[in-house]
Amino acid sequence: MDGNDMGKCPVMHGGLTESGMSVTDWWPKSLNLDILHQHDRKSNPLGADFDYREAVKSLDFEAVKADVRAVLTQSQDWWPADYGHYGGLMIRLAWHAAGTYRLADGRGGGGTGNIRFAPLNSWPDNGNLDKARRILWPVKKKYGNALSWADLILLSGTVAYEDMGLKTYGFSFGRPDIWHPEKDVYWGAEKEWLAPSDNRYEDVSKPDTMENPLAAVQMGLIYVNPEGVNGQPDPLKTAAQVRETFARMAMNDEETAALTCGGHTVGKAHGNGDAAALGPEPEAADVEAQGLGWLNPHLDGKASNAVTSGLEGAWTTEPTKWDMGYFKLLFGYEWELTKSPAGAWQWRPIDIREEDMPVDPTDASKRVMPMMTDADMAMKMDPTYRAICEKFMADPAYFDDCFARAWFKLTHRDLGPRTRYIGPDAPKEDLIWQDPVPAGRSDYDVAAVKAKIAAAGLSVADMVATAWDSARTFRQSDYRGGANGARIRLAPQKDWEGNEPARLARVLAALEPIAAETGASVADVIVLAGNLGVEQAAKAAGFDIEVPFAPGRGDATDEMTDAASFAVLEPLADGFRNWLKKDYVVQPEEMLLDRAQLMGLTGPEMTCLLGGMRVMGTNHGGTAHGVFTDRAGALTTDFFTTLTDMSYKWEPTGRNTYNIVDRKTGAVKHTATRVDLVFGSNSILRAYAEVYAQDDAGEKFVRDFVAAWVKVMNADRYDLA
Repeated sequence: MDGNDMGKCPVMHGGLTESGMSVTDWWPKSLNLDILHQHDRKSNPLGADFDYREAVKSLDFEAVKADVRAVLTQSQDWWPADYGHYGGLMIRLAWHAAGTYRLADGRGGGGTGNIRFAPLNSWPDNGNLDKARRILWPVKKKYGNALSWADLILLSGTVAYEDMGLKTYGFSFGRPDIWHPEKDVYWGAEKEWLAPSDNRYEDVSKPDTMENPLAAVQMGLIYVNPEGVNGQPDPLKTAAQVRETFARMAMNDEETAALTCGGHTVGKAHGNGDAAALGPEPEAADVEAQGLGWLNPHLDGKASNAVTSGLEGAWTTEPTKWDMGYFKLLFGYEWELTKSPAGAWQWRPIDIREEDMPVDPTDASKRVMPMMTDADMAMKMDPTYRAICEKFMADPAYFDDCFARAWFKLTHRDLGPRTRYIGPDAPKEDLIWQDPVPAGRSDYDVAAVKAKIAAAGLSVADMVATAWDSARTFRQSDYRGGANGARIRLAPQKDWEGNEPARLARVLAALEPIAAETGASVADVIVLAGNLGVEQAAKAAGFDIEVPFAPGRGDATDEMTDAASFAVLEPLADGFRNWLKKDYVVQPEEMLLDRAQLMGLTGPEMTCLLGGMRVMGTNHGGTAHGVFTDRAGALTTDFFTTLTDMSYKWEPTGRNTYNIVDRKTGAVKHTATRVDLVFGSNSILRAYAEVYAQDDAGEKFVRDFVAAWVKVMNADRYDLA
């Protein structure tokens, strides 16, 4: 053996060469399709046949809650409970799991148990939440696969509130776990934890200029910096960031105030020691740490020695009791700036009475100083938040209800509509943020409806594009959008540029009377028309096929629709219909991937859907880009055969436009965009395209297209699962 080889590791550490460089490291501008296949069944140890949403129904739900409640007061020597009660820790665990949700793309949130994996498990703001999950492990171990981590984590916070005296609004089970880190969530471009928030804003003094879809103010935080903007205390500036951040997480001012005040009614912050002495975060810790991070060499088995955020102290006199103590201290005293033992900025009360001081979390015979964060002081100093808090103080029952509802929304925002709820504690009330849809009929004559649609004189492109536009809003990230409800006929969707309002109105004018005449919902008629268009296109290509249809969709009303919250679902681009609202910094093909991932599509599904939409002539505005066929309206493989035909060459004509030119004659045969050409230029997508360009692919393509089409049309039909 060559002596030079003695120290070399034979493992490539995730890279393709000895240097450890990955494909995207070598070619950073290449299109990365990993987000479409990140939760491949090969990573799931439970197997393809396991259905968590069925398995969880077998639980004794009250027994599960009793076991969680018991864990709360079983203090462990290796991580002792504050005041002998883990309630504050479990609430923080649930909050930080759910609190990553952002309205813009529906990503984040507690619905997948993603806090178990990097980067979330090692964010600075999630310090020591690894201990909370280990404390819950006996419960998870007992119930096994019938209880997901995602459900258990959020349940633990809800049970903790109940155990400390709050009447909660309810709880639903039904969140399947993921099994490896998510690659589809953009948490920011920073390369270091807690980098100054200026990088996320056009102007940090104007919180609404924060980069979309981000919601947290700094890398590694859930919401805002508790010490102030960029760690500089100023409650009014912090209030502005709190307002914007919570709005991006789907909360209004009252919900924001309720969550802030109610969240700090119990528990404490930890900074009673040297933060620099802590060990590395879980992902950086060595194997002997067994997945635990931030190990504290000075803990000595005492809860009072813990260091997490660096701030130190409880917010209330009785941190394990749900009461009005937060308001009593915040508004009952004047406060001044100080620093914690760990050196973090915080606020302390001036001349506090000893009986109002909380006890030491380890030694109940000692009284210690409470504290407030800059965000807490914002509740007192910002006029709007102060008025809300004064309303809460005047009516404690109203505060209890507001907090319980806001907590429920926080922990259920990404679970989807009420029809997905499981368990005896699931509330029966329809809430506007759940995007309610009434049940639709399924007892009508589907064939008769189909015949009326066929006689309406609509083109294949009209029918297919309208059904697509209705369904494409679906987001698997938070189960919003989709065809059910036919909200495409309501504001704001009917006026979205991407929906071609004039064409949409014309098509709806033909379809809505059919719904009224037959008893079918408009939602069903729209989808059925799309199916008919696909069938007609397939027949024109030489294939008789019936597109499966499941009736039963309902029609939402304006009163059931929070129009403002639907603004975030408006498409800015739709590669499937070859449309961009305007030019963006990111490439059109990257926006296509984002849309496909939110819709739950795989790479092959995305490929066949796009190719089929092109040849059926469904482009936005009827443009010819990518319509590589002389038989528009027929569901042929022409898009793929043309794309892979070497008798043509491609020439750019603008930033996002190209000509396909006959190599021999120089004649322009077709035009295209980047979204078209990426299926020939990207090696993975070209491999998919070649499957459909083969001479024997005609029938396979039609069947694959229909399967993918039905998946999109039924994505929000939770009753079919």
